[in-house]
Amino acid sequence: MRPEIQVFFDPVTWTISYVVFDKSGGHCAIIDPVLDYDPKSGRTKHHSADVLIKFIRSKELTVDWILETHAHADHLSSAHYLKQELGGKTAIGKLIPGMQQVFKNVFNLGAEFQPDGSQFDHLFDDGDRFKVGELVGKAIFVPGHTPADLAFQFDDAIFIGDTMFMPDVGTARADFPGGDARQLYRSIRKLLDYPPETRLFMCHDYPPGDRPVQWESTVAEERAHNIHVHDGISEDEFVAMRTARDTTLGMPVLILPSIQVNIRAGQMPPAEDNGTVYLKIPVNAL
Repeated sequence: MRPEIQVFFDPVTWTISYVVFDKSGGHCAIIDPVLDYDPKSGRTKHHSADVLIKFIRSKELTVDWILETHAHADHLSSAHYLKQELGGKTAIGKLIPGMQQVFKNVFNLGAEFQPDGSQFDHLFDDGDRFKVGELVGKAIFVPGHTPADLAFQFDDAIFIGDTMFMPDVGTARADFPGGDARQLYRSIRKLLDYPPETRLFMCHDYPPGDRPVQWESTVAEERAHNIHVHDGISEDEFVAMRTARDTTLGMPVLILPSIQVNIRAGQMPPAEDNGTVYLKIPVNAL
């Protein structure tokens, strides 16, 4: 069954979130939802999540899954808030404990945080299939940007997270802890082996010039035109390009707050004895 797809763009973080649903059965999955966060004040808001909630309730949809393609470094996840409001199970790839351990060390998290993936309701293995009403989803391992990245396939549509962007933007960086440009190339070629007409849905768009924001491409378009990884680009050429380019990139604005929340499936750290929640800023650690 071909999925119905509703797109939500957050202009602050350039993030695209999705509601994927079966029109006849009334069930849906949410992919990569955003929690609004002001880094200057440390305040959170639920505007972006509430827009999703309004749509889901207007369609009278039942949320089966809240899916994360990876532990994002550029926005905070609203998965926990959405689960409280709408239900559904949170899920990410089964390799997330490795990322959790890395960042438990970076942030010196206490015994309350266990790097075992238990913060999520479900951990997907490569090739796992799952239901969203009458839709059948499939999890696809696509490591490289991080070691634990997933893509989610529903019929002819694949939600590819941060592996690739629109053809004129290229590919994701691979210099975060555990990232690997060679793995990223192989993951991208795995996606580009799907039929040419397969639709690819991005998690972000950073449009060059005055191009309007876009989020949907195809395998054929990426193979022909992706500026970093079109057909004819070898693995070694890609690795050399990606490695050199990554050295010129600054850290994402929200990497420090977002990772602490996202490895907890969108939950904040526990409040301290004064009732206040704190996010840590490690100095000279990244």
